[in-house]
Amino acid sequence: MPSYEQLSELLDPASTVLLTVECQQGVVGPDGALPELAREARSSGALANVARLVAAAHESGIQVVHAIAERRPDGRGASRNARLFRAAERLPVQQLSGTTAVRVAAPIEVTEADLVVRRLHGLSPVQGTDVDALLRNLGCRTLVVTGVSANVAIPNAVFDAVNRGYTAVVPSDAIAGVPSDYTPAMIRHTLALVATIATTDEVLRCFKRPRRTRITPV
Repeated sequence: MPSYEQLSELLDPASTVLLTVECQQGVVGPDGALPELAREARSSGALANVARLVAAAHESGIQVVHAIAERRPDGRGASRNARLFRAAERLPVQQLSGTTAVRVAAPIEVTEADLVVRRLHGLSPVQGTDVDALLRNLGCRTLVVTGVSANVAIPNAVFDAVNRGYTAVVPSDAIAGVPSDYTPAMIRHTLALVATIATTDEVLRCFKRPRRTRITPV
């Protein structure tokens, strides 16, 4: 784990963005399409920790971006080149644009200052979406990645962020995947090689420093 000084330097509020990944009602909600993942996100405390981080980011003036996965009712533009996509088409709860399934799930609170980025295809909340351009316009240097799942979307987000020159910070208790023992293995053997791993409490201590002015590039 990094020291407070090291983590504090990375999490400068002026150049840090908090990303929530697929924390939507149709994924982590009580009536979501993936009950096992939803239960793990809630029972592990990961979803509650995401909500704590979002609340602290709002208080500290740190930008929050919510990445949502959805599809059109007619399926146009949706990916079908992997078993995961084809299986998703058969789930009883569909992540359809405009429905409650693609709203950010409680207890996470969304404010007017938050940015919500929706994607109709692929596995990554960064690749092929508006996220990278928005991060650059915000002057982001460090991206804090939270949400689900540790199986697919979280590692995609971390790899894509690192490949684009951002420093990734992953609060280990604010992500979830299935089965429950997979997440710590993914963190230890993969994410720790490319991202800074911390706990929610460690990140919160840095977020709650006195606010600084965000520097936006011209």
